[in-house]
Amino acid sequence: MNISSEFPDTSLSSLMSDIDRLAAEAMAVWKVPGAALAVVQDGKVALTRTYGQRDVEADLPVTPRTQFVICSITKSFTATAVALLHNEGLLDWTKPVRDYLPEFRLSDAVATERVTIRDLLSHQSGLPRHDWVHLPGDLSPAEMLPLMRYLELSRDIRTTWQYSNLCYNAAGLLIERLSGKSFEAFVRERLTDRLGMTVSFSLDELEAGSEPARPYKIDVDTRSPALRLPIRTTASGAINTSVADLANWMRLHLGKGEFEGERLLPATMVEQLHAPLAFVAKSEYSEFGHTHYGLGLQSSTYRGDRHISHGGGWNGWGSFMTLVPDSGIGVAVLTNRSSNEIPPILTWYIIDRLRGREPVDWLSRFRKMRDDFIAHIPANKEAREKARHRDTKPAHALSAYAADYAHPAYGVIEIRERDGALHWSWRGMGAPLSHWHFETFVTPEIVDQLHPDNLPITFQTDREGNIVHLSVPLEPTVKDIVFERRAAGECLDPAFRARCVGQFKSGAITHRVTLDSEGRLILKPDYQPAYRLEPQQGRRFRVAELEGFAVEFRGEGESIGQIVFHQPNGTFIADRVAEQESA
Repeated sequence: MNISSEFPDTSLSSLMSDIDRLAAEAMAVWKVPGAALAVVQDGKVALTRTYGQRDVEADLPVTPRTQFVICSITKSFTATAVALLHNEGLLDWTKPVRDYLPEFRLSDAVATERVTIRDLLSHQSGLPRHDWVHLPGDLSPAEMLPLMRYLELSRDIRTTWQYSNLCYNAAGLLIERLSGKSFEAFVRERLTDRLGMTVSFSLDELEAGSEPARPYKIDVDTRSPALRLPIRTTASGAINTSVADLANWMRLHLGKGEFEGERLLPATMVEQLHAPLAFVAKSEYSEFGHTHYGLGLQSSTYRGDRHISHGGGWNGWGSFMTLVPDSGIGVAVLTNRSSNEIPPILTWYIIDRLRGREPVDWLSRFRKMRDDFIAHIPANKEAREKARHRDTKPAHALSAYAADYAHPAYGVIEIRERDGALHWSWRGMGAPLSHWHFETFVTPEIVDQLHPDNLPITFQTDREGNIVHLSVPLEPTVKDIVFERRAAGECLDPAFRARCVGQFKSGAITHRVTLDSEGRLILKPDYQPAYRLEPQQGRRFRVAELEGFAVEFRGEGESIGQIVFHQPNGTFIADRVAEQESA
């Protein structure tokens, strides 16, 4: 145990040993390597307390200056930065995002024009998480912004709270556009430097610092070092700092925008950041009131007290920051293990004690939930297996599935046949697929890599049995994400397309095939407009202007003597004719 404490309020000195015992017991249950907590009371840092190891392998202790990834607590910094710009008249957060960031687009035209900056910050844009757009970590914040227009919305704007890291990514880019500085530079200059906070914004910076924590994960009940997973939506969750420095952030918000005699933003702005805007949920516990989201912070009540909070979670990290504004209390808990209940257990215990109440036994409640979850894992696996239709097989030879499949936001999935099985690869991830049932294959569980485990990949065919796309449930609140099969084969060869040029006759109708200036095939039947032929597969092209229509060029060797029309109302043939014959 590593201790640093100042306690002008004598009530803290009497409860320190109780906090220590609770922390030790809870960390043992959840196998958390290290934890750090800070308590603010009456405008001062009343207590910092640290436990365990920031690096197990190197046997390095946690101290009040140990740097953790605070994850989504970052959103409170982003929203506060926007509040500064709003207060200075550089933006009006009640106005549409596109007034300031014209390239902002959503998949719905009305939502695109109406979504305001406050909608972004309160998660009311209508866009669900779509986290697999940013999770692979191969895109910059600026590269992700134009992809939002291709993501399906699941709700109308301002009807439902839906957490969105991508919307906070857009807010970070908005800050850059209006301030003329990088998001990182603006937050440092206008906020953290003035609070005396040491912060960084990437894992590279964290690891280069003097006292970085190392992240750990849990697999059922086995702890191991976590995957090094960068947070690319910087403004949504990438800040790294220590619990001692985060205490100053709590002091600023509890001080209604004032810190050590200096006003950083008006009290009215802080009140608006804290004010409830969007209903989030009703708690299953009677101690809590309904939870609402404000601007970068949540609001609720706990045992009658209004509290403002935000948690943070990422692969290897878990954090929680809670303010009780009417009592001048703030508690922050940072840990280096993902998916654990140490932060809320310590937070509510400390608040209960400081408020003179008998503490709720959150340790027992959360431990029971954890034990029940672990005990239920075999039943969940059994239920999943029972949902599988056995004794089925794929409708095609495995080679028929091998292709590249593309989505404009999610990227390209490559399917290949190797060693008698299908393999998938996508944005740096990859693995063999297992046949699940019918036309669905499934990814394996890979514990030590970033990989969507047990993900069903379903192939779809057109009415003639050609595999034309695959679908994957990468965002559970919308329809499966559809990846279209990319064109391949002779249809991509300019020399082949040149051989398709000519006149073809079907009954009394002549079909003229030409090349445009860009080398694309154009089909012009008698008495109809001209149609663009887009490469599809082999010698097959889709008719761009007619959904469900395709043409296939057939012939022996170099000769193309026939067009086969694949249409919803049937299949038809046109034979090549000499130009003088057609004339």
